Amino acid sequence: MIIGTMLVEISMGDTFSLKDKRHVVKSIIERLKNRYNISIAEVERHDDLRRAVIGMACVSTTTEHASRQLDNVLSFMENDGRFSVESVKKEIL
Repeated sequence: MIIGTMLVEISMGDTFSLKDKRHVVKSIIERLKNRYNISIAEVERHDDLRRAVIGMACVSTTTEHASRQLDNVLSFMENDGRFSVESVKKEIL
């Protein structure tokens, strides 16, 4: 069993309240969960208006598949347009 994990820090320039931020974060989490069948949640910076850290994990039978799955998720996030990806920490266990 191979486990792929990734932490992605995002920055949202157009949010002016926690309500705006949570709307964007919940939206992207639901879209990724439904599209890629991964476990995902906001894990840090809950009270920061313009930044969030999203953690995700996937389970696979091969290292290549887990890595490709996380790369696809990251690509999807980078093309979203409502935020920018600031940092990424990916690990395959």
